[in-house]
Amino acid sequence: MVGGGVIGLAVAWRCAQRGVRVRLHDPAPGSGASHVAAGMLSPVVEAHFGEDELTGLLADSARRWPAFAAELTGATGVDLGYRTDGTLVVGLTGDDLAEARRLWSYQEGLGLPITPLRPSELRRREPALSLRVRGGAFAATDHQIDPRRLVAALRTAAERAGVEIVDSGVTALSRRPGRVTVVAAGTGATALTGLPVRPVKGQILRLRAPDGAPPGFRHVIRGYADGEPVYLVPRADGEVVVGATVEERSDTAVSAGAVLRLLRAAVDLVPELAEYDLVETVAGLRPGTPDNAPVLGPLPGRPDVVAATGHHRHGIVLTPVTADLIADLVTTGVADPLLAPFRADRFTVPVGSMAPASSSVPAELLRGLSC
Repeated sequence: MVGGGVIGLAVAWRCAQRGVRVRLHDPAPGSGASHVAAGMLSPVVEAHFGEDELTGLLADSARRWPAFAAELTGATGVDLGYRTDGTLVVGLTGDDLAEARRLWSYQEGLGLPITPLRPSELRRREPALSLRVRGGAFAATDHQIDPRRLVAALRTAAERAGVEIVDSGVTALSRRPGRVTVVAAGTGATALTGLPVRPVKGQILRLRAPDGAPPGFRHVIRGYADGEPVYLVPRADGEVVVGATVEERSDTAVSAGAVLRLLRAAVDLVPELAEYDLVETVAGLRPGTPDNAPVLGPLPGRPDVVAATGHHRHGIVLTPVTADLIADLVTTGVADPLLAPFRADRFTVPVGSMAPASSSVPAELLRGLSC
């Protein structure tokens, strides 16, 4: 396996549970996009126009999260910070509310559970919201997890299941009889596979409530403030994650302008945040694809190489379903129908003979399988 973020670690854990010998290569496991992520599990609020198949996968994975979190905590004893308070979507101005309403009307049309609320109803749920907020909606099934705790737990679970983690990178994929290589390398997948996975920069802030107190609000808040999109993720230990920019860039520098915009929008929605400590500013690179959906399955011309990458802004919520489906594919050679819309051959990939990709792993590769 290549890649030790949440996707790679979860796939490795599931494969090892199924009896596969797994060696995972990553020079700094958990230090990429997983380290920067906010941890929102948002199949409803993240449903966007023209992404119906991706929305279905998000919803499927979200349904797996309670059991996945319970199993992982039971295996490691790590509190993952899994919270089910739900998510509020809000608009500060009339224009902001119109933009938010346009999207949640689409989500309602898909049958997703999102409930419009008047300003008074919003503030009954979350008194810390600014009196200027014009309205919003509640997504009860959009939850959260702490990705940094998740990485630690997955690494522990994987190692206890027998996964060998090698702190080194991989520069090329060799062909070895009886071996399948899973590439879960995020933006690094392009150099190894030729897949069109590009870096999408995201800058994010971490605040902390004064005097060690918990934050003054409990829901994840996603909003628009004078046209600036922002999200606020409260943790029980007093941390609040504020994010995030979406930039077609490949650097990880933090800019003063991004910090200013995020803080201004956050404080406009929840004024008490002006009194919180600013404890971290960080940028990471999401692995994006041309259609914003992940690449899951064998490469064209290389059935011994299975991709699990390109999750863009959905890596955390898609962790359980990706781990289950890829581990099933690797161990049985049969692809679940859920994988069909996310096959690698929907793109032009300069790998191997360019023969049409099979949705299965050939049986000869499954004998004495290692990964």
